[in-house]
Amino acid sequence: MTRYARITGTGSCLPPRRLSNADMVSMLAARGVETSDDWIVERTGIRARHFAADGVYASDLAVQACLQALEASALNASEIDLIIVATSTPDMVFPSTAAILQHKLGVAGCPAFDVQAVCSGFIYALTVADAMIRAGGVRNALVVGSEVFSRLLDFNDRTTCVLFGDGAGAVVLQASETPGILATDIHADGKHTGILCVPGHVSGGQILGDPLLKMDGQAVFKLAVGVLEDTARTVLDKAGRTTADIDWLIPHQANIRIMQSTARKLKLPMDRVVVTVDQHGNTSAASIPLALDHAMRQGQIKKGDTLMLEGVGGGFTWGSVLLDF
Repeated sequence: MTRYARITGTGSCLPPRRLSNADMVSMLAARGVETSDDWIVERTGIRARHFAADGVYASDLAVQACLQALEASALNASEIDLIIVATSTPDMVFPSTAAILQHKLGVAGCPAFDVQAVCSGFIYALTVADAMIRAGGVRNALVVGSEVFSRLLDFNDRTTCVLFGDGAGAVVLQASETPGILATDIHADGKHTGILCVPGHVSGGQILGDPLLKMDGQAVFKLAVGVLEDTARTVLDKAGRTTADIDWLIPHQANIRIMQSTARKLKLPMDRVVVTVDQHGNTSAASIPLALDHAMRQGQIKKGDTLMLEGVGGGFTWGSVLLDF
C-alpha cells in the first residue's frame, strides 16, 4: 500500500497585543524615527501586526496553535509520534523549541526537533514530515511554525521594524491511503546570506556581532519573485498538475507586492490568493500555517481543494508544497 500524508487539522495563535500602523508610527516617533501609515501600506500592504508580551516564547505560542490543530483533527497529543517546529526565534540556544513544546503538550518519547530555514521553514518542515510519513515510520505528526520576531527588530530602522510580527501556526499531518501532499520542492543558496540575516551569535557569554535583523529589501524582492515562480512550476510538474488546478495559493506573507507578482506570473487572480499580511505582518515561518488556518476558519478552503503553499526566506531558502486538502 502506498502511504501518503494528509493535513487533517489546523490551528493558530496570535499574541493579544495588536499594533496598528498608527501604533507603530507613534512608537517610532518617540524614538525620533519617522514613518507613516501610507508609507507602510504602499510598500508592503501591512496594516497591523501582533507582538508577544515579555516572557512569552515561541513554544508558548506553538502550544496554543497545536491544541487547536489537535482538536480539529480529533487527536490527542499522546497520539502524536513526530513534532517538527520551524523557527528562527527559538526559546533557547538548546534544547530545541520542539522538545520544549513536547513537554508543554504533556507527552514524551516521540522525536521532536527544530528546522531553521527562516521564512521557508514551514515548507521545509512539511517536506521532512511528509517524507517520514511516506517512509512508514510516522503516522501522526505535528508540524509547526512559531516566531517571536519582535525580539530581533531594530526599532531605529523603519525599513524593517514595521514589517514583522509574532505568531504561530500548526497542522496535524496524518498517514493516509488517499493522496494529500502531492509533491514538494525545496532549495537554498547560501551566497545570498547577506541580504537577509541576523549577523550575531553568542560566545563566552557575550553577544558577538549584531543581534538585530538586517535586510536589503530591493535585493530580497528581486530574488523572491523569480524563485517563487520557479518552485511553483517545478512542484506542479512533479505532481503532473497545472496552474489551472490550483484552487488557492497560500504564499509566505511577507509583502503584498511579492504576492501580487507571483500570482500574476502564475496567471492566478488575487481572489484565489490567501492574504493575511495586512493583519499579521511578516511572521516568518508562522506565516503560511497562520494563513492556512485563517482561510480554513473563514470557510474559504473546502475539502478537495488543491492548495499551493510556497515560501522564500533568509539563507537564501525557498520552496513549495502542492496538496489536495
